[in-house]
Amino acid sequence: MTFKNFLIVASKLDKAGINITTQLSQYGDFKYYLVDKDITHTQDKEDLEKFSQFDFIIFASKHQSKEGRKTLSIHIPGNFRSDSQLPTHGGLPGKVSKTSALFLKQSFIKLKKNVDLHKLNDYTLTLECTHHGPSIDIPCMFIEIGSTINEWEDRRAGFVIAKTISDIINEYKHNPYHEVAVGLGGPHYCPSFNKLQLDSNFAISHIISEYNFPLTEEMLKEAISKTYEEVDLILLDWKGLGNAQSRADVKKILDKLYLRYEKTSDVNKKS
Repeated sequence: MTFKNFLIVASKLDKAGINITTQLSQYGDFKYYLVDKDITHTQDKEDLEKFSQFDFIIFASKHQSKEGRKTLSIHIPGNFRSDSQLPTHGGLPGKVSKTSALFLKQSFIKLKKNVDLHKLNDYTLTLECTHHGPSIDIPCMFIEIGSTINEWEDRRAGFVIAKTISDIINEYKHNPYHEVAVGLGGPHYCPSFNKLQLDSNFAISHIISEYNFPLTEEMLKEAISKTYEEVDLILLDWKGLGNAQSRADVKKILDKLYLRYEKTSDVNKKS
């Protein structure tokens, strides 16, 4: 399927979101939904009714981190676990949002192309593991500028993100030849999966980071069911699965669910 009806969502409280949407206006007539609250909490009845009118939701947002690193990032929203952070970070306990692995892959490649073309080399381009709200059933993704007010208001960064959104909306094409994967393991910023999303035939949807472990069957089933395309295999950041017992537990779940899997390190050796 080719997605045709897109909605750009941003918060009026978010300087990065306003930066991106302001610059996006130069590229054509896009449909916007600007909210008066934190974008991670767009889960009210009014929000869901708005989202239901569209094929794909793109959340334009800031990224915040303790390290304050300069990043341009893409990720899927949702929560794999039930914990006390939900009131702060939004979403539903144990529920992640729907997404398209193929759309994410092409978006990440477009973002890399625009970063290189416009020489935004002082920023790190990265995927993030699935985290924070909202948890919705419309295919979606977050595209973000991080991680301090200096970057959120950086017009160069806003321009590159806006250009990427415009490019992907206008140029996305369904490619059935990619192998669709869910990622398991590793840190929040997913270095092993970044490389594969850019340089391999794999299209990665949800990524369950090691900090969400111990892995459960329910978490893995949720990631697979919320991937728009049929999932072909699970990609493992083997060193990022924890200790020997944790790796054994992950393998046991994969075998029980009859899921094919491959280590990212083995894929990289082939490429």
